[in-house]
Amino acid sequence: MIRTSVILASENPLSHVVQHPLFTLQVGSWQLNFSNHMLMALVAGLLMIIFLPLAARQRTMVPQGARNLVETICEFLREKVARPQLGENTDRFIKYLWTIFYFILFCNLLGMIPTDGILYFLIGKNHLGGTATCNIYITGTLAVTAFIMVHVSGIRHQGLFNYIKHFVPTVPWPLIPILFVLELLGAFIKPFALAIRLFANMLAGHTVLAALIGMALVLHNYTIAGVTILGASALSLLELFVAFLQAYIFTFLTTIFISAAVHPEH
Repeated sequence: MIRTSVILASENPLSHVVQHPLFTLQVGSWQLNFSNHMLMALVAGLLMIIFLPLAARQRTMVPQGARNLVETICEFLREKVARPQLGENTDRFIKYLWTIFYFILFCNLLGMIPTDGILYFLIGKNHLGGTATCNIYITGTLAVTAFIMVHVSGIRHQGLFNYIKHFVPTVPWPLIPILFVLELLGAFIKPFALAIRLFANMLAGHTVLAALIGMALVLHNYTIAGVTILGASALSLLELFVAFLQAYIFTFLTTIFISAAVHPEH
């Protein structure tokens, strides 16, 4: 028992989900520390560029396989998520919404693949894989793009003066300064909440999964280890569902924020 506890204590589940620096790019005084999460985000983007056009190029009259999956998701996002919120402006924003959904989904699904173990077995190097959306900087960047899209769209649609005017609620004048400040804070808090929600959900799920697998490897009781492995398998299926769910939630909330900016009367 003491030996098992020592082994468990020496294994940090977070080592499987936190970022690990791979190399440093130095250009003059500018320096970039390239990490495994940045690598996986780049891989996710490349897979989108390759996979989605290939799926769309199928020439069959009835969509099949990958094309059927991609078209079903795109149709659902456009007709059930975007159009009820954006109405006639749906086609202006749907490409952006499709892009963030698929990027988050690809990052989440790549995190489900045991890339570290596979690459370590093949080339002897560890910490090359990981879940990019477990990195607050990457989810924060996605939130910043959503923030820019929301407010730039609102300003273009209404004009700068009218857009700022909608931050002033219709209340007795002594309350206007306080509520105006709260509305401005809310404009910054909303994208921050998007980043934290995605980051926290992906980090928590992968940390628990890594802890369960670590316990199964060091426990000497085969019954408990077997139950732990079954639990980890069930959690993996749940994580697969969460991968789609978190991509959907991020896209859905972004759609609502854009709608509130371009249709403030709603």
